[in-house]
Amino acid sequence: MIVFEVPAGELVAELNRQAAEAGITDAAIVSLIGAADSFTVSTMPETDALKDTITKYDLPGEMTGTGEIRNGFVHLHVVMGVEGDRAIAGHLHEAHIGTHFARAYVIPAT
Repeated sequence: MIVFEVPAGELVAELNRQAAEAGITDAAIVSLIGAADSFTVSTMPETDALKDTITKYDLPGEMTGTGEIRNGFVHLHVVMGVEGDRAIAGHLHEAHIGTHFARAYVIPAT
């Protein structure tokens, strides 16, 4: 298992960079933990599973998730805990890390 840590920056781009630097093109991201200062997720509308509804949140969120690296690109699904004990879930497009950190626990495909 490899642990990628992101102390600051845009999470998805930084994980893509670290995976490329480590020579990982395909892997399971078995755990993601941390907190973001802002984030963007998407979900599918009830009436069309082929479309994305993308929403940007300019608020901090506690983050957990899983995903994969396929052909060198990170794909994450997350649950973000936000104020009021609410959860926002979906496909993660971006997350800006700064106040806290993020760590991805990765198992490369063989």
